[in-house]
Amino acid sequence: MIRRLLPVALAVLVSGTVTVVLHQPEPATADRRGDAPIVIGHRGASAHRPEHTLLSYEAAIALGADYIEPDLVSTKDHVLVARHENEISGTTDVDSRPEFAARRTTKTIDGRPVTGWFTEDFTLAELRTLRAEERVPDLRPDNTVFNGLAQIPTFEEIVQLAQRHGVGVYPETKHPSYFDSIGLSLEEPLLETLTRYGWNGRRDPVFIQSFETANLRELRERTRLPLIQLITATGAPYDWTAAGDPRTYDTMVTPEGLREVAGYADGIGVDTRRIVPAGPDGRLLPPTTLVADAHRARLKVHTWTVRNENSQLPVDFRLGDPANPAFPRATGDVMGWLEKLYKLGLDGVFADDPGVARAVRERLL
Repeated sequence: MIRRLLPVALAVLVSGTVTVVLHQPEPATADRRGDAPIVIGHRGASAHRPEHTLLSYEAAIALGADYIEPDLVSTKDHVLVARHENEISGTTDVDSRPEFAARRTTKTIDGRPVTGWFTEDFTLAELRTLRAEERVPDLRPDNTVFNGLAQIPTFEEIVQLAQRHGVGVYPETKHPSYFDSIGLSLEEPLLETLTRYGWNGRRDPVFIQSFETANLRELRERTRLPLIQLITATGAPYDWTAAGDPRTYDTMVTPEGLREVAGYADGIGVDTRRIVPAGPDGRLLPPTTLVADAHRARLKVHTWTVRNENSQLPVDFRLGDPANPAFPRATGDVMGWLEKLYKLGLDGVFADDPGVARAVRERLL
């Protein structure tokens, strides 16, 4: 049964501005993870602000997120910053900056060629001259009004923000094998930053997540902080693929695979399709046993990502006329989808709009 949490900061968006209702957030502790499903502000509040900016994280906190999620990559001078990818042409104005034109290049990231500009080719000071932009303007045109207003934040700044407001952080190490290969390992500065701010124990409000397995196993030897194994709907961890291991994420979600994960992680973060799959027509099928299987292995289950737009929701929860050109970006029945997920016994959800996720959770308490 879902039990009630004490009040935290609540807010509404009025004319594009976050207006905070004056409730002091309760201090974040790991004990709260057992009280109710946690709401994780996915890259902040990316439904309302360009992702991975302090604007987005501040909005997520105001809207009631329990945790804010930064994807972490490294600069040339080994500072962790928040970007969805280390290639930044889609999330900054770097492609319009002539002084950096010569840095456009092609690299192999996780076995695939990627062309653009990469954080590891810039010092932090150079990255600070860039400005963030909305990554998917066709889907979130309203967010483009904030283009050019925010810098790329450091992980340290995000931790400081979280501690000021009594929320937790849920960092993802992006492409850890790749960053190891170029001498810019993510794990050491990640733990150093968290430790410097007093977060290094099992009850501290931190989850560290990764789609790979080797770096989580390494982290397990070095920290008591909770670790989350991310699992996509298809494919395999890149470190397995690079090592010639034929196993996939399908192997990981079997009862035996979950028991193996429990040997180094505290939970799993899974694509919603692993929990409620869809048929060939896009309509939802009965839920799988994954949540129950994971709980039997003593693993938390968090799911990603709940988004507002019709094009990002299961067919069952889309609203409006599909023939309307605005249908893909129109808001669907995201509250109904969240309610269905919560009732399956999840321990947390990643949401682009943490305010909606918070409101649905409170309604079910």
